[in-house]
Amino acid sequence: MADREHKGLVARWLEGKERDEDYARNSLPTSRWQLFWDIIKGRFGRLMLTNLLMLLTFLPLVALIILRTMSIWSQGGMGPYGAGLGVGYPAIPNIVGFAETAVLQTDLFYFGLFIPAAAIAALGISGGGYIIRNLIWTEGIFVANDFLRGIKRNYWNVLEAVLVFTFVLFMARFMGNLADVFTALGSTASGWLIASKVVGYIFVAFFLLVCFWMISLGINYKQGPWALFRNAVVMTVGTFPQTVLFAALATWPIFLTIFTNGIWLSIGAIILVLFGFSYCFLVWLDYSQWAFDKFVNPNLGVAVGRGLYNKDAAKQGTGKQEPVQDSAAMQEYKRMIVAQGRSTLVSRPIKPIDDDIELYQLPDSFSREDLQKLRESKQVMEDDVKAYVEEHKNDPQYVEYNREFDERERALREETGEGEKGKKKKPAKPPKMLNKRN
Repeated sequence: MADREHKGLVARWLEGKERDEDYARNSLPTSRWQLFWDIIKGRFGRLMLTNLLMLLTFLPLVALIILRTMSIWSQGGMGPYGAGLGVGYPAIPNIVGFAETAVLQTDLFYFGLFIPAAAIAALGISGGGYIIRNLIWTEGIFVANDFLRGIKRNYWNVLEAVLVFTFVLFMARFMGNLADVFTALGSTASGWLIASKVVGYIFVAFFLLVCFWMISLGINYKQGPWALFRNAVVMTVGTFPQTVLFAALATWPIFLTIFTNGIWLSIGAIILVLFGFSYCFLVWLDYSQWAFDKFVNPNLGVAVGRGLYNKDAAKQGTGKQEPVQDSAAMQEYKRMIVAQGRSTLVSRPIKPIDDDIELYQLPDSFSREDLQKLRESKQVMEDDVKAYVEEHKNDPQYVEYNREFDERERALREETGEGEKGKKKKPAKPPKMLNKRN
């Protein structure tokens, strides 16, 4: 430190921190919190574009929420709740429970439609969640292409999650409205009815957390429907305090929009339109990666800390992350390289033209002696090239390329199931907890 050149304030302003030898290392995220803020600052434009794509798939669900609210308001203004009071009102002898029955019928219709609308929203969740997961893994992304790739890879897992939640929501709302109707009619079991209503809302809150974990697990790992649900319940119960905290941090813009009015409703709506959905999944998937690194990935043999800078490795002089699995795009690129064959330009030495060996040029009128000289010059050149290749064939760049190509070729052969005798190999039995997905 003592031998560093001391620079003035203006010089430091002109050069900036990026000229500091420690800037690159110090600016890399080493924790999930730092990674979150790094993505917010550096990838905010892509978050907004991803949010727009997700918002398009959420429009049917948003429209149903608005129509349900307007329907209930209109029924509240047009219903016969002042029957017999004043001129012009029809005399209805008994309207006890009429309002509760109207709400029950309205919710049966709209909450039933929430299920197919959620299936459409699952398109945006699967595509947007895949993009945000790749941002957390610090992989290069193309928003449109990766959005479609995410739908193709993750839609069925995400669909299972949203269908489970919307069905539980439908049943809880139906039972709650039914309890309101019986309570208004003077049922003797009103206490039990209110208790069942409270239990229903507790189930909705719990299954909302399960739904979030199903989405995270479905995007990160390949597994069957029952395993997905079971593992989501295990993760919800096993990390319950942290799950509640980060679910609240992730979903506050949504709840601000749904359960407020006036200026707060406007603020919540603006946030959702600009980046609210992307923010929600960024917070949740970032937290999920922390939980997977702590509880899941070490047991599966998967590298932890994906997307983070490893300080310990840098102190030890390696400066490298633990080996991680390639993304789908990288795997496709490697398969394309293998399919094109081994490159002759980089797999073996090529002698540069930097010596005095020249090919004998035939004159306009040549004899048999000239042909012999041409043949000898060709032979000298070929021998010189062979000697150069033999001398440099064990250079590191050629050895490393051939080794990597052989590994890729062998991995591709195993992936396509080509054995020594042309028989397809049986896949290895997956772990009990989860199956890995690249």
